[in-house]
Amino acid sequence: MKDFWDKRYAEEEYAYGTTPNDFLVAQKAHLRPGMSALSIGDGEGRNGVWLAEQGLAVTTVDYSREGVAKSRRLARERGVEVHALCEDLTEWDWPEAAFDVVVAIFVHFPPHQRRAMHHAMLAALKPGGLLILEAYHKDQLDYGTGGPPSLEMLYTREELAEDFAGAEILGLEHKVREVHEGRHHHGTSSVLQLLARKPA
Repeated sequence: MKDFWDKRYAEEEYAYGTTPNDFLVAQKAHLRPGMSALSIGDGEGRNGVWLAEQGLAVTTVDYSREGVAKSRRLARERGVEVHALCEDLTEWDWPEAAFDVVVAIFVHFPPHQRRAMHHAMLAALKPGGLLILEAYHKDQLDYGTGGPPSLEMLYTREELAEDFAGAEILGLEHKVREVHEGRHHHGTSSVLQLLARKPA
């Protein structure tokens, strides 16, 4: 899969555009300059760079070298700083209690890794920190407008509720909405949107 992502991100065009995810932008009221943020699976940087533009100290992680290079380029073009790391999240030494905000936008793990990765996201938050997550629902296979083409890589509301049971769930919705993020996320989509807070 690493070769797949390197090939996709090696194109001059930004595969998912340079505009931040709508659900992330909708949480702007929760964000304040000076906060620390971790954006995982950040690809070419559209979400991490937007967070930096809001005044946050941003670390991004992606395992595609091509994606990380474009993330750094986008940050330079926008005049912000992003600490962009090239790491495999399943092997990364995740920080603990280090961030005010953790962002996961359309980051999908197979069943044998999903729960551990979701627990690592929560553990990376400081007490009282906020998790912002949007992912594709299993129904997304019926739409074919983006996301993994494998049912096991897609999620249900019940799975997310169980994985993040240790957090205060501020919102967890399954909805059908229009997603327009570059060539590869485009059209009517079935998504899950989670906003959760780590207990203080």
